[in-house]
Amino acid sequence: MPERRDVTFSSRGLSLSGWLFLPEGPAPVGDRPAVALAHGLSCVKEQGLEHVAGRFAAAGLAALAFDFRTFGASAGEPRGQVFPLEQAEDYRSAVDWLVAQPGVDPARIGVWGTSLSGGVVLHLAAGDRRVRAVVAQVPSLLTSENCRFLQPGPAGPIAALQRFESVKRRRDDAVPTIPVVAPAGEPCVFADDECRRAYADMAVPAWRNAVALESLERLQAFDAAAHIGRIAPTPLLLIGAEADTLIPVELVRQAFARAGEPKELVLLPCGHFDVYAEPWRGRAAAAAAEWLARVLRAGPPSLTGRRD
Repeated sequence: MPERRDVTFSSRGLSLSGWLFLPEGPAPVGDRPAVALAHGLSCVKEQGLEHVAGRFAAAGLAALAFDFRTFGASAGEPRGQVFPLEQAEDYRSAVDWLVAQPGVDPARIGVWGTSLSGGVVLHLAAGDRRVRAVVAQVPSLLTSENCRFLQPGPAGPIAALQRFESVKRRRDDAVPTIPVVAPAGEPCVFADDECRRAYADMAVPAWRNAVALESLERLQAFDAAAHIGRIAPTPLLLIGAEADTLIPVELVRQAFARAGEPKELVLLPCGHFDVYAEPWRGRAAAAAAEWLARVLRAGPPSLTGRRD
């Protein structure tokens, strides 16, 4: 079994909590590749990242699974802030930490993300040249124009956001939050049965069913694939779900078409949340592990012709 170590690292002065997975057996003669990975919207590392990181370690990669600031065991106040650009900063800090570790090759660092963090790693890889491979699994490619889950109506998150706008200037108020999922008719982020079932199935003690309401503003303003063409020549793997009702697979195909080479697309015949349970979790993780091991062992790509 891969070795797992509890670790912490700093991101803009905040202590982030992570697990470092190392391949079993003696250390290789040369430094090994490494991958940083984090979970999707509101989720924490205990919600399945050990399975993914374990697959990566079994493929010979060091893998750092971590909690974003304000979530899980990581520091940060107020809790539950889903600010994509700050999460990209946490990924940068994870890369900073990895490149400083003995036995890790700083020229062979990859990142992996899923759902919202899948969108975050696309944004990251377009600007951080230290990233030598990027995997985005069922990536959030939603914008204010195509965001299905931000439904109108008095019980929806848009109405809650409007109510927040009317009170947020009161300095003595607690930071307003909104449930990630809730019973039908109650305000929440994901107001459909599929999401309610999925989050219930993934629930662990470290997960909190709430995010800061201000997060909705940040999510509406975030366009993960805006600069996807700038990722090249860093290798890119997109993993989509053909039956995805949250992130339609056509958005994944469109993003893939806009990306430069080298790139690969894997489409699984399952739904968005199926990648967090077997058998699809194992199949998606195996595809990512094989691809990352192959790409990162091939050495760093040339940056010739990359657009700044």
